[in-house]
Amino acid sequence: MALAMSEDTVLGAATMRKITLRIVPFLMICYFVAFVDRVNAGFAALQMNKDIGLSAAAFGLGGGLFFIAYVLCEVPSNLAMEKVGARLWIARIMITWGIVSGMMALVVGPWSFYLVRVLLGAAEAGFFPGVILYLTYWFPSEYRGRIVAIFMVAIPLSSFLGSPISAALLQTDGMLGLRGWQWLFILEAVPAVLLGVLALFLLPNGPDRAGWLAPNERAWLTARLAAEAARVKPKQHISLWQALWTKQVLILALVYSGASATSNALSLWQPQILKSYGLSNLETGLLNAIPFGVASVAMILWGRRSDRSGERVWNTALPLAVVAISLLSSILFTSLAPMVIILTLALTGTYAIKGPFWALSTEWLAGTAAAAGIAQVNALANLGAFGGSWLLGEIKDATGSYPLALLPLVLLSAGGAVAVVLIGRGQPRSAVSAILPSH
Repeated sequence: MALAMSEDTVLGAATMRKITLRIVPFLMICYFVAFVDRVNAGFAALQMNKDIGLSAAAFGLGGGLFFIAYVLCEVPSNLAMEKVGARLWIARIMITWGIVSGMMALVVGPWSFYLVRVLLGAAEAGFFPGVILYLTYWFPSEYRGRIVAIFMVAIPLSSFLGSPISAALLQTDGMLGLRGWQWLFILEAVPAVLLGVLALFLLPNGPDRAGWLAPNERAWLTARLAAEAARVKPKQHISLWQALWTKQVLILALVYSGASATSNALSLWQPQILKSYGLSNLETGLLNAIPFGVASVAMILWGRRSDRSGERVWNTALPLAVVAISLLSSILFTSLAPMVIILTLALTGTYAIKGPFWALSTEWLAGTAAAAGIAQVNALANLGAFGGSWLLGEIKDATGSYPLALLPLVLLSAGGAVAVVLIGRGQPRSAVSAILPSH
């Protein structure tokens, strides 16, 4: 018996290692490029805003409008992926967002900026929740905290590595008659299109289509996922529309809105916050990378910690509390060094929660409604990202103060920390019971 268990453990470890190496690095690269294309407007703004006449409020509104289209298209996109398959749909998303991202080089004023940001949100919608859903096809629940953290480390890495690259691309100013910010958008759009084409060849729709899995590996994974699905006990049959608006989905969206708003707002605005201390564009790019580098390491470590302990609720709540406290403390300091420390703590907390939060969500949102539920949580949370970016610009224009402009992010993060503790009361550790039933 012990020998059989040992053989099963060895087979499981080998299978998970093979799957991780085959699909996770490619998905990380895709998300890295997606996030670079989403937030590179933050660096382009160092030149672009003056060129096309964008105020801080107009830039914040345009940055936030991305999320309105993103929210509207999120759930339909994830449902479409379930029907047509991950391979085709992820490729479609990447190719269209690459094309639209390159169109940012054509903006000439506030209205064209707003339009392209809306189109970019619509093009990218569905990629992240689609990948989260896709990972549930391959990884049992006890692996998801670390796998989601590894995948999502592409977000802080996109700013850690992308910041100096974007700053350097601004130095191409005048080449072939184009401004540096235009070259930035053009050159950073190309990888998304190329990766979209590669996705057609590299992403199987599921384990049954993965020719690189041995029969015994495929059998082990299928049995493991089937056993996990059998433990889910749906409460009752409800419609898709009802599933989208359950209390649990709404609370999970509130929890994630604090992290989503902070990570997106700081990714978009942090270069301008740092630039306000009199730095050059290149100095801004190098300094902007530091908080994201620290956050990248913390994200992996915190995801592993959550998996080892099996505890998700407090591993989500505590980082959100760090975000709220650190951003609130920014009103006490006026010099550069404390601000860098504050931004580092805020981004570390923001990214540390992502592994445990999405592991928690995929454990609680089960059955066929998971595709819609995961997308709905992400979509509604991104309304916070819209509000955070827009209010940051409005408050900055009205007060001239970035610390005051960060206060809405404090409220969202604190609210999320409280909400996840409340929803987590009474739930078992590493719960695999479904809050959402199948439809």
